[in-house]
Amino acid sequence: MKNITNSQRAEILVQALPYIRQYYNKILVIKYGGNAMINEDLKNAVMGDIALLNLVGIKVVLVHGGGPEITDLLGKIGKKSEFLDGLRVTDKETVEVVQMVLAGKINKGLVNLLGKFGSNAIGLSGADGRMLEAKMLDEKYGYVGEITSVNPQPILDILEKGYIPVVSTVARDSEGNSYNINADTAAAKIAASLGAEGLISMTDIDGILRDTSDPESLISKVTLSDCEKLIEEGIISGGMIPKIACCTDAIRDGVKKVFIINGTIPHSIIIETLTNEGIGTMFIKE
Repeated sequence: MKNITNSQRAEILVQALPYIRQYYNKILVIKYGGNAMINEDLKNAVMGDIALLNLVGIKVVLVHGGGPEITDLLGKIGKKSEFLDGLRVTDKETVEVVQMVLAGKINKGLVNLLGKFGSNAIGLSGADGRMLEAKMLDEKYGYVGEITSVNPQPILDILEKGYIPVVSTVARDSEGNSYNINADTAAAKIAASLGAEGLISMTDIDGILRDTSDPESLISKVTLSDCEKLIEEGIISGGMIPKIACCTDAIRDGVKKVFIINGTIPHSIIIETLTNEGIGTMFIKE
């Protein structure tokens, strides 16, 4: 950056203007997870990007998970993590740990970090204001929830006051039971309920690759019908299928654009939203 002249800096800002205009005063939901949550340098880069988007007038909603930290704390209290079909088996004791880590440690840590970059944020859990209501997905998984309703009003109220809502993916049912919710699913449902302009899902992969061994085979844009064909062809397979399903569900439910980007690339959010290049896979209706 030291070799960039002032005129070059000005040109970069001018080139970003059409993209800022596209998202100005509109809602952008960012699902934050993966290694970008673990590496401190990446975490700072992500929070700096979100603060920048907020300061130029984009209404950012940050939805986060925190699987590795949950696993770490469970290990410290002598409880082994068990996974079934890719989901954490969550008994009563485990769901209390999940709630403590997600709605407490991680959520408030992100709020504090956003404050470091000059943005005011307010931490919420899905249980606050009955934002996320859920039922048990299947008894074999324990307190893993399936979202039954979304109340976006708490988020809208916070956005109206100029704050960044930071949402942890814990939900409740009518009887007061807590549930662990998949962060991709929660982000998609929240984005749809808000009528968001866009949803960005941060992962540890570049996006959809035609050949998983070739980074140059990235598919930069797909439609809903494209996704169906890619699943039939086996290009989208395994653990990618439910992640892609969240993206396509969000599009069907009214979110205009959904992106999967590699959160381990510094400033990937800014590259995707405020430049003409983009670095991940963008989902559109048709």
